[in-house]
Amino acid sequence: MHTSVTVTGIRGLPLIQKGDNLPGLIIDKCALEDGDIICIASTVISKAKGYTRHLKDITPGDRATRIAQKTGEDPRFIQVVLDQACDVLIETPFTLTEVSCGHVGVRSGVDASNVEDGLVITLPPDPMKEADEIREEIKNRTGKECGVIVTDTCGRSFRRGQTGHAIGWSGITAIRDFRGDSDLFGHILEITEEAVVDEIAGFANLMMGESNNGVPAVHFRGIPAWTGHDTIYFRPEEDVIRSALKKV
Repeated sequence: MHTSVTVTGIRGLPLIQKGDNLPGLIIDKCALEDGDIICIASTVISKAKGYTRHLKDITPGDRATRIAQKTGEDPRFIQVVLDQACDVLIETPFTLTEVSCGHVGVRSGVDASNVEDGLVITLPPDPMKEADEIREEIKNRTGKECGVIVTDTCGRSFRRGQTGHAIGWSGITAIRDFRGDSDLFGHILEITEEAVVDEIAGFANLMMGESNNGVPAVHFRGIPAWTGHDTIYFRPEEDVIRSALKKV
């Protein structure tokens, strides 16, 4: 069992442009070993893959216009948010949506920061696939078996402030499942499931920063392996918060 974890922000990466080989750029700046985990901000994946839209090309519809009038946002931006959403949980005072990968977040994760004026970045449509592809390329180039986590910055219910969340992962499971284990007093654990990928993503976000730090990827070494499952999202029928929001 490891007794310490090393966490290193991967610096020196260029501003990512469409067509850049992101895994190759990361490998050039980071010596990897089996069991390492790389966290990558979804924004740079979207930039490399071209998941961006120009606001000048967007014509907002009636719903986007109505929501924007209430929130004070650009209706074209709201239209992109709606285009990315597969479900809208609430419209105002902010637009909370679910996207196709199952992630629920404000404004579908659409981002207008750290990008050229007039351009917005959308989340990768399949973050799990992106994580798989990056992990596979790292393995092909280095021969190392590493985990990959794709992160996004999100707020939390009942708390101020944003933290990193995992929206895609590969080579690891999302949840460490303690159910069936015993606690220090011999009691059988019945409900304890630890969202390890979110804990790692949260620490990665601390290293990345939120403004001009220029650290879009973070290298973890020494995290002990865990077992569990990937069912990180509640099914709609068991999600009491979603059900309550739908009644508002």
